[in-house]
Amino acid sequence: MAQDAPHQGRHPINGIATKPYPLDRAAYRRRNVIERLFNRLKNWRRIATRYDRLAENYLAATALVSVVIAWG
Repeated sequence: MAQDAPHQGRHPINGIATKPYPLDRAAYRRRNVIERLFNRLKNWRRIATRYDRLAENYLAATALVSVVIAWG
């Protein structure tokens, strides 16, 4: 998934930007939503410390917590 996406870095090569980069507001809004979701997921101890060893169990716990967050 992330490997297929084009790189969206915004760092100038020499450290001094001569002109501002174009800003994709829609991309930043989507990113903000995802970052806030991950911050809320980290409030759940089981998800933050990854108690589940199997990927399937971790994914199921993450899905369950996501539903609880969306519902509440």
